[in-house]
Amino acid sequence: MGNKPLKGIKIIDFTHVQAGPACTQMLAWFGADVIKVERPGSGDVTRRQLRDIPDVDALYFTMLNSNKRSLTLDTKQPEGKAVLEKMIKESDVMVENFGPGALDRMGFTWERIQEINPRMILASVKGFSEGHEYEDLKTYENVAQCAGGAASTTGWWKGEQSGPLVSSAALGDTNTGMHLAIGILTAYIGRQQTGKGQKVAVAMQDAVLNLCRVKMRDQLRLDKMGYLEEYPQYPHESFSDVVPRGGNAGGGGQPGWILKCKGWETDGNAYIYFTVQDLAWTPICDAIGKPEWKTDPAYTTPKARQPHIMDIFGTIEEWLKDKTKFEAVDILRKFDIPCSPVFSMKELLHDKSLRASGSIVEVPHKERGSYWTVGSPIKFSDLKPEITASPLLGEHTDEVLAELGYSKDKIAALHTAKAV
Repeated sequence: MGNKPLKGIKIIDFTHVQAGPACTQMLAWFGADVIKVERPGSGDVTRRQLRDIPDVDALYFTMLNSNKRSLTLDTKQPEGKAVLEKMIKESDVMVENFGPGALDRMGFTWERIQEINPRMILASVKGFSEGHEYEDLKTYENVAQCAGGAASTTGWWKGEQSGPLVSSAALGDTNTGMHLAIGILTAYIGRQQTGKGQKVAVAMQDAVLNLCRVKMRDQLRLDKMGYLEEYPQYPHESFSDVVPRGGNAGGGGQPGWILKCKGWETDGNAYIYFTVQDLAWTPICDAIGKPEWKTDPAYTTPKARQPHIMDIFGTIEEWLKDKTKFEAVDILRKFDIPCSPVFSMKELLHDKSLRASGSIVEVPHKERGSYWTVGSPIKFSDLKPEITASPLLGEHTDEVLAELGYSKDKIAALHTAKAV
């Protein structure tokens, strides 16, 4: 599988649900030794959420915790605290997504952690940044999408379906985890230079906002000009003083829309996304059989096309009506026109290319049997991450304790005391 660049990095994974586990899972894929610390008897709440097989870890858990080891530990007990202290002494990174002050109440303030191990990197997922007026607000995926601006700019701007809309992509959770992984690796490289650890934190609001920078760009442009010519509202409708929702508009300066293909009446995903890129205008005219558009002044420039862009999309949709989404894209790709089928989750799950590249992988599991999951989206020339099963609750407790220097008798005593 090639060299594992993060091999030798020891991570205490004190995270649960999605944002933190997504971060630590990716680091585990690349070789870090991630020890997931869980509450005895229950563990991560996602082990039980949305189960498809009774009494077996849910897919919600397995798909976010592969390649990790599980240690059960009751940090409320003195024996449990002692184990955690030993782990901190011997680890490189601790990742947590507790509520504000939870680690402090546990007896492990940042100052105490630094006393135990000055090289420790403490990485945290928060809802809002430290000092923010909503710092104490409990935050989940859709809360973060609303707090970070994504929801206000997504959806339809008029009609019965108008109003803010959240995305099903995990812009708040997994996106925050990916930002935190970058922060951890940056702090780790920094430690190699200074010898000192540091705190790293990513707020979910900030991570969502970072993905909305083009919408912030549009707000600044709107403040200056009073209109946004690439939005479908232009030039026939007025703009308020906030960035509007734009339906399926491109948002990047190239008009785009989701268009119906053959079978849309019965298949909710029989659509393609079609982009009217200026450089591709001549090929678009050739592809859809409209050569006259190449010289018609009403069509030759983006500015000329914008007032009737929806009519143009309507004409393209008429061309699409006897073609499946795959047939349409096979034609359009030959003209180098930016487009894509609207893939369903089922189509992606069974996509041969994604399986061949390792973006979708099959993983054996001790209790549920084999299951399919999402693999690494990052590809390397000399590393193909091997995705292994998520751990059973407490599966590696004795193994981890032995590595920490606990004897068999001491491990047995910890079990008797219910500290692990």
